[in-house]
Amino acid sequence: MLNFIYYPVSFILWCWHWVFGKVFGESSGFAWALAVIFLVFTLRAILFKPFVGQVRSMRKMQEFAPEMQKIKKKYPNDKQRQAQEMQKLQSEHGVNPLGGCLPMLVQIPVFIGLFHVLRSFKPGWGEVYFFDKAGVDSFVNAKLFGTNLSTFITMPSDQLAQYGTERLNVILLSVPLMIVASIATHFTARHSVARQNQSALDNPQTAIMNKLTLYIFPIGVLVGGFFFPVAILLYWLSNNAWTLGQQHIVYKRIDAEEEVKKTAAVETRQALAPKPGAKPVNPKKPAPGAKPANGAKRQPTAGPGGPGSDATNGTPNTEIPGLAPGRSTSKKPGSKKRR
Repeated sequence: MLNFIYYPVSFILWCWHWVFGKVFGESSGFAWALAVIFLVFTLRAILFKPFVGQVRSMRKMQEFAPEMQKIKKKYPNDKQRQAQEMQKLQSEHGVNPLGGCLPMLVQIPVFIGLFHVLRSFKPGWGEVYFFDKAGVDSFVNAKLFGTNLSTFITMPSDQLAQYGTERLNVILLSVPLMIVASIATHFTARHSVARQNQSALDNPQTAIMNKLTLYIFPIGVLVGGFFFPVAILLYWLSNNAWTLGQQHIVYKRIDAEEEVKKTAAVETRQALAPKPGAKPVNPKKPAPGAKPANGAKRQPTAGPGGPGSDATNGTPNTEIPGLAPGRSTSKKPGSKKRR
C-alpha cells in the first residue's frame, strides 16, 4: 500500500550501505548504523530550503501577530470572517502556513517507511523491497556493540535468540541512545521556542504547543525507546542532531540579514533627517525679501511709508475720511445750540 514510500527509503539506505560497506565490510554494524544516519542527513539536506522558508514564514507571522489579534477581537463570533481576514492578511505579507509544516509532514512518512523496512529485515526472509536476500542476511548478521539494529528492549526472548543477541546488550546500547535522543529533542525545541516573541508566547495555543515540544515529546522518545529498534533510535538521535545544528546556522544567517536591513533603515533615516543646528525650511513660507508668487496679494505693512502713515514725513495720519481738516468731531454737522 505504501510501496511508494518503502522503495525510495530502502533505495537510499541501500546506497549508503554500499558506500560504507566498502570501508567497514558489508556485514559490519558500523556500516549499517552509518547508512541509517546518512539516510537522515540525505533527507534533511533535501528539506533544507523548505526549512529556511519555514523559519522565514514563522518570523513574518510573529511580526503581524498583533494584527491577527485585532481581527479576532473585531469578529469574535464570526469564525468564517476571521478565517477570511487572516487569509487575506497572510496573503498580503506573503506567508503560507502550510509551507511551514512541509518539513515535518515529509519526515513522518519517511520515519514510518524506515520503521517498516527495518522491521522487515528478519532471519530467513528473502528480498525486502530494494534489498536482495544477501542484503537482508547482511543486516540480520550485523552487530553494533554486540546488538543487532533490529532488536529492542521489550522484544520477546525467542526473537532475540533468533538474532543471537542478549537482552542486556540491547539495554546497554539502547538506554544511552534513548537518553541522549530525549535530551536532544528537548534542546531542539528549547532553541526554537527561544526565538518566539512575546506576543507569540502570550498566545494560549502557542503555549500549549511549546509545552508539548519541550516536555511531552522528549518523554515520548524516552518511553518509546523501550519499543523502538536500535536503528530507529539512531534515526531519531541523528535527526535531532541535524535539526539543532541547522537551526543554529539558519537563525544566525537570518539574524545577520535582519541586522543589515535595520542598519540600512537607520542610515536612510539619518540621511533624510536635518543636520544638527539647521532650521527646517518651510517651502510654503517665502524667504524674507523674496517676491510674492504670481497672483498673491502683498499684505499691508505698518511703519514709515505704509498705510496709516504720512507719505512725506512718516508721521501717523489721524485724519478721518470725509471730515475737513481742523474741524472738530464733537459736534454733528448742522447742529446748533438753541438759546
